Amino acid sequence: MWSEGTIRIPDAKDKGKNTVCHYWVKHYEEPSETYGINGGRISKLMIKVDGVITANYDRGWDVEPAEDDMPTRMAYCILLENYN
Repeated sequence: MWSEGTIRIPDAKDKGKNTVCHYWVKHYEEPSETYGINGGRISKLMIKVDGVITANYDRGWDVEPAEDDMPTRMAYCILLENYN
């Protein structure tokens, strides 16, 4: 099943600003040790911020979330919690 949407991540420095992360996730009913993220149910995932792909997983990492990219990492954690 495909799911798509946006996640707003509050900016830690500017209290009135949010970063919008647009995502696409392909997830299954059962986990997959071979193809799922961390052996879970997500087999494909893409996160874009301002039109730039900041994370992409297609049965393996093409673009991993950067360690200093907090909005993408937070969106990734939310998606793992909801779909994996």
